[in-house]
Amino acid sequence: MSIDYDVEYNNRARVPEHPEIFARWEREAAAFRDTARGAELGLKYGPSPRQTIDLFPAANDGPDTPLAMFIHGGWWRSLDPSLHSQLAGGPNANGVTVAVVGYDLCPQVSIATIIQEVRAACLYLWRKRRQRFTVYGHSAGGHLSACMVATNFSTLEPDAPADLVPAAYAISGLFDLEPVRHTAMNQDFMLDEKSAHEASPLYWDVPVGRTLDAVVGALESSEFLRQSETVAEAWRQDAAITRYEAIAGRNHFTVIDPLGEADSTMTKRVVELARKVQAEQF
Repeated sequence: MSIDYDVEYNNRARVPEHPEIFARWEREAAAFRDTARGAELGLKYGPSPRQTIDLFPAANDGPDTPLAMFIHGGWWRSLDPSLHSQLAGGPNANGVTVAVVGYDLCPQVSIATIIQEVRAACLYLWRKRRQRFTVYGHSAGGHLSACMVATNFSTLEPDAPADLVPAAYAISGLFDLEPVRHTAMNQDFMLDEKSAHEASPLYWDVPVGRTLDAVVGALESSEFLRQSETVAEAWRQDAAITRYEAIAGRNHFTVIDPLGEADSTMTKRVVELARKVQAEQF
């Protein structure tokens, strides 16, 4: 039986109330920014207007404070960091400083270019704070989070540690882009067989000991469930440390809401990863 990839990957059609969810995100994000002490908004890591970082420091932020980066979703072609500021809230409340990163969008740039941009954002944070960190991201941001974990950053900047990003918490990510090129959205991505394979972290060589949590809402499509389960299994074969979890009662959009809560299981896991990376700095 053939799979209708347009149906499987159309999250907005599967969650018809998504406009209300996005509007709520916008309100929550603005409210969080209004109360975030010491935030540095719109830090420029590259030349384009979207190549920015919003940095939300934890209380008493300093050299020993764990650091995490959040990468938003939107199928590499929509949404904005300003909709997601509140997702720094849970980690912030637990003493983790959070950088919320933006990037250019398809079709103005390719997915390969977006990967390079987020790598540049990681190196900007390295130059600014001189510490390794955890990345967490949603949907397209889950894909980009995995890409960062599998990157050897010392090949891009000689004084950066190879494992600048040793751990990632990827939520509802895309790790094999071959099915994506068979959707109508590919008019924006312009993926062919070669470029889809090259941009798929499922097939990348992952250094031993890197950590990836691949989590997904239990109410998501069978393809999104498969994507996360498959990358966790494949990377485990490469001696990465992986976990797979389907979170009960959550769809593709509501799955990230617990990150705004200080005591949620999701927040606690991101904080655990960030603290572990900080404890093993060098």
